Amino acid sequence: MKFKAALVAGVLAFAFAAGMPSASAQWEKRTNPNVPRLANGNVNLDAPTPRTADGHPDLSGLWNRAPGDGRGRGRAAANGAAPAPPPPPPPGTPPTATFGNLGANMDGGLPLTPWADALLKKRDGDKSKDNPDAMCMPMGFTQFHQQPQPREIIQLKDKILVLYEANYGLRQIYTDGRTLPKQGDPQPQWYGYSVGRWDGDTLVVESNNLRGAEDGPFDGWLDVRGSPYTREAKFTERFTRPSFGRLTIDVTLEDAKAYTKPFTVRINQQIMADTELIEFICNENQQFRRRIKID
Repeated sequence: MKFKAALVAGVLAFAFAAGMPSASAQWEKRTNPNVPRLANGNVNLDAPTPRTADGHPDLSGLWNRAPGDGRGRGRAAANGAAPAPPPPPPPGTPPTATFGNLGANMDGGLPLTPWADALLKKRDGDKSKDNPDAMCMPMGFTQFHQQPQPREIIQLKDKILVLYEANYGLRQIYTDGRTLPKQGDPQPQWYGYSVGRWDGDTLVVESNNLRGAEDGPFDGWLDVRGSPYTREAKFTERFTRPSFGRLTIDVTLEDAKAYTKPFTVRINQQIMADTELIEFICNENQQFRRRIKID
């Protein structure tokens, strides 16, 4: 894949090209009759939030990073939705995350511990060649949330599924009332163990028991440059759908080995109403590494 060659060659533009399929890829274009629209036919992003039978916001839909909110427009502008940035956040909201450097909009940057700072410098010095996205491996939540390839949320009665087009991933969030297991009880997983509960109109998702940076060079990446997380990481995501076309995700990370204090960033999403996920198989067993003679 072209983006991988650019990454391992040290081109920082990987942050903009990672995960993008080839130009020959084709997505289905269709007009969804169940979508609220403006007079010009575009999706009405500000239409009321859809709700499930039990009254909770329905987070279901195909989502991508909001245009105007950092990089990652992806296919959002091509699906009939007006490419308008989200409304300005009110004072006191978390800083907006960026795909290449999660803490770019944080005062002072990410609060790295000496251990994490040393690992980040190593990954950065290696030009992010081991980023899991380039390895066809599962990424960290914050990379997935900001991918130019979209993700689909399917909200069921007792479970929420997230289908990632990038690297063909699947995440399960249990909403059946179970509690988060103790750290170390389940075996570590790439997507961790996630449980969700409703706090008013906000879905609060807690995740732990993830594979971390200790598990291997492709594990524990928050962003393209390699900001790490460890096996001790706990993520808390707050999903809010303020209108039909917008989704806000506030991500808090607690990880005492990698960060001196917890921190929170915001990721804004926009609906993609008139297209579908494309099959994206990335199982080439890292053959590109040998082809371009990295190893």
